[in-house]
Amino acid sequence: MNVVLVEPEIPANTGNIARLCVATGSKLHLVRPLGFFLNDKRLKRAGLDYWEYLDLTVHDSWDDFESSVSMEQIYLVETGGERLYTEVDFGPGDFVIFGSETKGLSSRITKKMAHRVISLPQMDVRSLNLSNTVAIVVYEAWRQLGFVNVKNLI
Repeated sequence: MNVVLVEPEIPANTGNIARLCVATGSKLHLVRPLGFFLNDKRLKRAGLDYWEYLDLTVHDSWDDFESSVSMEQIYLVETGGERLYTEVDFGPGDFVIFGSETKGLSSRITKKMAHRVISLPQMDVRSLNLSNTVAIVVYEAWRQLGFVNVKNLI
């Protein structure tokens, strides 16, 4: 599983997601521009001592990312999608893409791939916290894949 954060802004969210990626065996992709430096102490603190185990790739732009992957294996997670994340049959090499905390994904990206937009159900809020949303989707994908390579249960 590949988790992609497009222009993330809050270092603590990205640090939490990095730790989640290590816990689930997922690769993390960060797409610039970032709202923080990769040596930010808030980023490092949220990721604890898991950074050395993280499979991380940083892409200079969306175009750089897009040219490096198969677009048939992507899902865009965005408020307002017509399909729920639970209706997707995730595969082991899929890319699950999330936008920034305040802007989400750009319309340039979502219009081009509207058939790939998935959402989470919610009630009276605009959106969930990014790290919570990533955790929900990644754990559903991992569940569908049979929790491959699980080592510990808590």
